Amino acid sequence: MYEYKTKGTCSQMIYFDLEDGKVKNVSFLGGCNGNLKGISQLVEGMNVDEVIAKLEGTKCGMKSTSCPDQLAKALRAAKENA
Repeated sequence: MYEYKTKGTCSQMIYFDLEDGKVKNVSFLGGCNGNLKGISQLVEGMNVDEVIAKLEGTKCGMKSTSCPDQLAKALRAAKENA
């Protein structure tokens, strides 16, 4: 299980697993509960590079980041440190 402390978002932490290059068991601590549960379900079982490509750079309102962008950053960090 990976843990990632988010920066600049309402959520505080992201938890997830990587299995054979696939994203599994994503959950967020804090943030917009329904939206983040939806994102977690949508990325379940997807290739990690595909998730990063789709979510990276997503902004929330006037913020320079978002929970999906932070998930992309978390996945990239986990991939680089694997």
